[in-house]
Amino acid sequence: MSGFGKTIRLFLVEGNTNGLISAELSNWTGKAFKVPRIKVKEYLSRDEFKSPGIYILLGKNERNEDAAYIGEGEPVIDRIKDHLTKKEFWNEVILFVSKDKYLNKASIKYLENRLHSLGETANRYYIYNNNTPTMSGVSEAEQAELEEFLSNIKLLTSTLGHKIFENISETIEKDENKNTTFICKNNAGAYAQGSPSTEGFIVFEKSLFIKDHQASLTESIRNEKAKMLIDNVLIENGNLLLLNKSYTFNSSSRAASMILGRSATGPGEWATEKGITLKKIESQI
Repeated sequence: MSGFGKTIRLFLVEGNTNGLISAELSNWTGKAFKVPRIKVKEYLSRDEFKSPGIYILLGKNERNEDAAYIGEGEPVIDRIKDHLTKKEFWNEVILFVSKDKYLNKASIKYLENRLHSLGETANRYYIYNNNTPTMSGVSEAEQAELEEFLSNIKLLTSTLGHKIFENISETIEKDENKNTTFICKNNAGAYAQGSPSTEGFIVFEKSLFIKDHQASLTESIRNEKAKMLIDNVLIENGNLLLLNKSYTFNSSSRAASMILGRSATGPGEWATEKGITLKKIESQI
């Protein structure tokens, strides 16, 4: 375990998770709010929303993929209100303001640009912004403060249910004393590297999958494989398929089955370079 523990205070304004939720971190001047789209009009006059701030519209795109739009406003609620009539895809918004008027036009433009960059790099959500937001010029000291503010935005956005800014690699345990990278392969050319993560099992970019599949491969995995091909997550590579970007499966077995094109038990198929299986490592106390 690394880093320091943090205390997050969540307040359900309406007493349930279907209404306005506020989130605060100890010793932080920022404050986050999660608001369902259908509730925005009820909170237009809330004092905190009349401040400069950053917002993230969240929903699904036409392909039913997680999607987001990142913006800023002075006051933040005016921009969100505008999106009620101009953007249809979103069903909730997370917005960030400062409790001590720390945020101004320059700082929210800086944060908007950085959040857009983080969202594009993480590549978890489809980002609806057509253009990269302009980054404002800030001093070196202000930049350091805003980067800390940014890290808290990232943390609270994940806490509120959206890991839009979190790279897949961040879900992997990093410990020099533990085997964290495993290999799944066969004699037909399949060769994949991956690692257990907090979200399931990640198979790393450039891994090679078997193109064809045996009758034992479930329909669910076949359908997922077909979608990965349509989305160019998997691309043709001779007699094999190349993984175009790191991809998270819900289990090591589902990952191994997809790679090998047959029914497979992941803990026995994934092994370190020395041949130690995932099953053996997971059974160690």
